[in-house]
Amino acid sequence: MTLKPSKASPPDQSLIATSGEDARGLHFIVDSAPQSGSAHEIADGVFWLRFDLPMKGLDHINLWALRDGDGWVVVDTGIGNRASKDIWEGHFKALMGDRPVNRVICTHLHPDHTGLAGWICQHFGAPLLMTRGEYFLCRLMAADTGQNAPREGIQFYKKAGFTPEQIELYKMRFGGFGKAITPMPHSYDRLGDGQVLTIGGRDWHIITGSGHSPEHACLYCPELKFALTGDQLLPNISSNVSVWPTEPESNPLENWISSCHKLKEKLPADTLIGPAHGIPFRGAHYRLDKLILHHEKALTRLLEFCENPQMATQVYSVLFRREIVDANRIMAVGESIAHLNCLKERGLLSRRLNDAGQFTYKTRSKAFS
Repeated sequence: MTLKPSKASPPDQSLIATSGEDARGLHFIVDSAPQSGSAHEIADGVFWLRFDLPMKGLDHINLWALRDGDGWVVVDTGIGNRASKDIWEGHFKALMGDRPVNRVICTHLHPDHTGLAGWICQHFGAPLLMTRGEYFLCRLMAADTGQNAPREGIQFYKKAGFTPEQIELYKMRFGGFGKAITPMPHSYDRLGDGQVLTIGGRDWHIITGSGHSPEHACLYCPELKFALTGDQLLPNISSNVSVWPTEPESNPLENWISSCHKLKEKLPADTLIGPAHGIPFRGAHYRLDKLILHHEKALTRLLEFCENPQMATQVYSVLFRREIVDANRIMAVGESIAHLNCLKERGLLSRRLNDAGQFTYKTRSKAFS
């Protein structure tokens, strides 16, 4: 396949997709996405690998193989299923020439990024590189696999406004994280913000962000003017930013917005972006501005909507274009609470428990006494 420059935009695929007008400020490197299992060199020594994902909506992930002397560095690994292993085994031979993977880097903890990290590390005897926050939360969530839903989680979703039937569905689905990943290594090499890795004789700078996950690592190579941004910067969807039962009073949306400002400061405007989903593109500053504006507009709409008291489960129509159903309800309520917590921390909303033990939110201009 020949990669031809294009300004076309791949389709929106997310529950929380931003406006299609974003495409006018972005320049994509191809007309359409390559097929799953393909590998294309899009910068010197940097190969774009595309893998299918077994879920509706977000049906693919971009992974990366970087030449590193006589070996390779892998950035993100795909989900832990047989189909992804088969593709990797093909790349080990055809692309990598049976040369070793000497480091595995995971941008963050989610299973489409860490699913085969343990398998690849074990296969090659390679170390795993992650930030501390991502590694330990990944290990913690994997340890929940097969466990019963905790009391704190049940109470969290009851307070959000879940019905008894929705609570039962949460309990039934709890503890599935570890089923999507192979066992993680029991040690890792820690990545940190500002750290510089040498890969293939070039410097790659670690830039951390937060909101979608606690300590997401992006990699930026000034010599190539190329950045691997994982889920921290995507061209056509806004990554899910949720509050979870483990940290119910957190404010990940403020962290996300701050991280967007940080990336705009750190990445030159002409940087080629290698995202985890979608097609590599230029136009990072434009896209980051759009992501910030998208959430600020949502916060404004939500504040107006809460002139009358609302539960987290009652604000979906203000934030999302898609119908909220069982398959996306956990992400939707988490994102709703993230926006509500952000407004509460900004001093614009008040929160109280109603007689049914559910949180309701109201603008402070007419706040509860």
